[in-house]
Amino acid sequence: MMTRVMAQAAPAPMDRSLLAKLTGGLGDRKTIEKISSEFGHLYADFLPDVFHSETSIPIDVAYVGCTSGLMADLISELGENVALADASLRNWSPNFLLACGNSFVIALMERMLGALPETIEQPFDRPLSDIELDLAQMVLGRMAFVLQSGVNAPGGYEALLERTHNAEDRAAPDEAAPAEFGVAVKLSVELGKVTSDFFLVLPQKALLKTQVVMPKSKGQASKGKEEWQQRLSEQVRRSQVTLEAKVRLQTLTLGTISRLAVGDVIAFHDRKDVNVQVSANGKDMYSCELGRSGERYTVRVRDNISTEDEILDHLMG
Repeated sequence: MMTRVMAQAAPAPMDRSLLAKLTGGLGDRKTIEKISSEFGHLYADFLPDVFHSETSIPIDVAYVGCTSGLMADLISELGENVALADASLRNWSPNFLLACGNSFVIALMERMLGALPETIEQPFDRPLSDIELDLAQMVLGRMAFVLQSGVNAPGGYEALLERTHNAEDRAAPDEAAPAEFGVAVKLSVELGKVTSDFFLVLPQKALLKTQVVMPKSKGQASKGKEEWQQRLSEQVRRSQVTLEAKVRLQTLTLGTISRLAVGDVIAFHDRKDVNVQVSANGKDMYSCELGRSGERYTVRVRDNISTEDEILDHLMG
């Protein structure tokens, strides 16, 4: 007699969405939209005050809407023209993401370096430089501050931000990590004539347990403003600045100047050491003398026309 062994089929895996609903990781549309709008109103009401108190620069913030989906998909859909920072807040969520449009950071850098508001136009889309990423880190830090003030996570912990990066530099998601449902809260932010988008991307597991409250100012304006100034000063110190050298030439008549041709020579005004004025952005900085090193002409600093603080203040506007 032959014995037949019946193979038992493996049970089908539970639907991912159903499992997420059963474990508190996926909510219904109405609930998601309600809590997302509360986050939106939190930022619209509180972020402009925080920003203005620390920078003296006014911005307008408005809630646009929200999108549900898998966290990895929501982050990839933010596009290439955003600066991103992964974040966590103890007793609330171990993983969420903050993002701001590159155009906002570029315009803010121009404004903080002295450009008049009416002269700053909508920037072209491009990745941020290292110095601009430093500024983006501060912007996203204020977004994190507003969030931690509004969710009232037990313990009063501060949100922790990882290093801000361009979207093109973000590492690919870990395929072995379990998929998690999230929501992307979208904000529209205006800085003068420049409009940009901010995003808060967080797991629905954290969103669904959150009661958003409107915080009160905690008197951190002066401290925050000092931090912005110190950080901006450091950024200016590390900035690449184009220098210009002016050399006084021999005095000529207009008639002689009008007849100059290729190959004609104009002598320097100084007969011995040639005096050179070095400036940046129209500010005279150093008095130098003309020299040469190998195949390149050089200038050697002889005296400071402006102090270090005067130079920094000028470059910072």
